[in-house]
Amino acid sequence: MKKKLNIPKFKNEDAERDFWEKTDLSEHFDSKDFTYVSFPNLKPSSTAISVRIPEYLLVRLKEKAHELNIPYQTLMKQYIAQGILARH
Repeated sequence: MKKKLNIPKFKNEDAERDFWEKTDLSEHFDSKDFTYVSFPNLKPSSTAISVRIPEYLLVRLKEKAHELNIPYQTLMKQYIAQGILARH
């Protein structure tokens, strides 16, 4: 039988983070005790960046995005992701 996990009251978020970093849940739970959970509405975090591209490419990108009826930034992200994923 596994040990009962006693979770203390935390003074702050750093104390809680430290507790969870040092706690091995396998000492308290069996993997068969867990249920698969999905979070379909979570959006990946993103970071704003500046990219210099030739003006003619930006114009063509905006034209293509207009044809597809999506924002050009979205189309640019799709192109970057496709390019990266195609190389692996």
